[in-house]
Amino acid sequence: MAKVAPVPFERKVMSEIKTRYAPSPTGHLHLGGLRTALFNWLWARREGGQFILRLEDTDQERLVPGAAKQLMSDLQSLGLDWDYGPDKPSPDFGSCVQSHRLEIYRDYADQLIQKGIAYYDYSSAEELRAMREQAQKEKRPFVFRKDMAVTEERDGQRPVVRIAIPDELTIAWEDAVKGGQSWQGKDIGDFVAVKSDGWPTYHLANVIDDHLMEISHVIRADEWLSSTPKHLYLFDCLDWSRPQYVHVPPVLAAEGGQKLSKRDKGGRVVDLLEEGYLKEAVLNYLSLLGWNPKTPEEIFTIEELVKTFDIAGIQVSGARFDGVRLDWFNGQHLRALPEAELRRLAEPWWPKSAEGAGEEYKHKVLELVYQRLKKWSELAELTEFFFSRPESPSLATLVKESRIPEEDIQPLLEATLETVGSIDFTAGNLELRIYQLAQEKKTSPSKYFTLLRLKLTGRKVAPGLFATMDALGLEECQARLSASN
Repeated sequence: MAKVAPVPFERKVMSEIKTRYAPSPTGHLHLGGLRTALFNWLWARREGGQFILRLEDTDQERLVPGAAKQLMSDLQSLGLDWDYGPDKPSPDFGSCVQSHRLEIYRDYADQLIQKGIAYYDYSSAEELRAMREQAQKEKRPFVFRKDMAVTEERDGQRPVVRIAIPDELTIAWEDAVKGGQSWQGKDIGDFVAVKSDGWPTYHLANVIDDHLMEISHVIRADEWLSSTPKHLYLFDCLDWSRPQYVHVPPVLAAEGGQKLSKRDKGGRVVDLLEEGYLKEAVLNYLSLLGWNPKTPEEIFTIEELVKTFDIAGIQVSGARFDGVRLDWFNGQHLRALPEAELRRLAEPWWPKSAEGAGEEYKHKVLELVYQRLKKWSELAELTEFFFSRPESPSLATLVKESRIPEEDIQPLLEATLETVGSIDFTAGNLELRIYQLAQEKKTSPSKYFTLLRLKLTGRKVAPGLFATMDALGLEECQARLSASN
């Protein structure tokens, strides 16, 4: 990887919209992270700008093997492409992986030390712990200052590099979501920019990369709001243009007011993909968690989201994840699919018993059930009985569920067999004759249909009875109706 030389301390005005999603590869992508990536991607695409995927992997102890690859796969599966990323370095700023950019951060840290903005601190972990404990005893916040540091070299003690924050400093900015913000230097403290192992902290690497990559809008979770004064101070010290900060509210768990975590149901993106949610539905639903499109419409294609999205519509308060609502959105998108696309997407989700079934038969079955589908993972369970003959319910079950007297069950089934074998076997004819048969036998149609549904499908709830019989065909219906109870 070619070295990128440090940019001189000069103010550079940004004109093109550039956003970045900068996750740490410490585990599976969760919905909150995806929502942040989505907002960044939408804003860049709407404005004709660039979207950068940057891996912030400087905290090596927390890295999870394979997490970066999985994260990239999840984003690609959802259609969130990037202009530059771990697999696509920039000819201008180089790699989008922070562990590949260590020399750049060291060069800037050296410049900060030379300018008196940063200093070496040789304090030991034990000394820092004692300072924190003393602050706790005195019931005051622990705010580190240079006069507390050990600035002389110590044998065997590798220093950290800290940024000196003046007490009298005021850092103010206008957040696109949170509004006017102001922080005092005396409340911030001298923070670590380079750890004792020589690796940069998030604060230093983040600012340097945002500048070198010419990020115009930093759209990130509001948990980073308190870090923003540190980042803005570095921008100002280096005489770099500040980006626009956009701190988005959290995605909340379905129950309680806490932030949705990967452990919560629906929290991991990979789980949603494996359950067969459509990417369009996931992105549509997620976009509305914390963003108001200012329109009564709720269903958006990805193209419509790009045209409609505006950071001005991002809300201050957190939004609660609702799995039922996600199911509804997915159903709406699923039923809007063109027929050919519906059939293509269904293919991996058929039950094993569908192997060898004709395409036209599967198409007919899909037409019967897709209106009830909430996600593709339900397809196998909904359609199993079309491809594999279910065990016939016991007589006791038929009586209990249909509420037809035991002595009437077999005569009704025999009459049904005789009737279906004597007509042109279509859904319309079946409906007409079976209704007539219910009247002739003085049987409640709803009870009678429950009996037939149980015999034909093995379940009380199934697609329309007559369409199901039509799909199964005469011979299969006769076999199931005549099976012993």
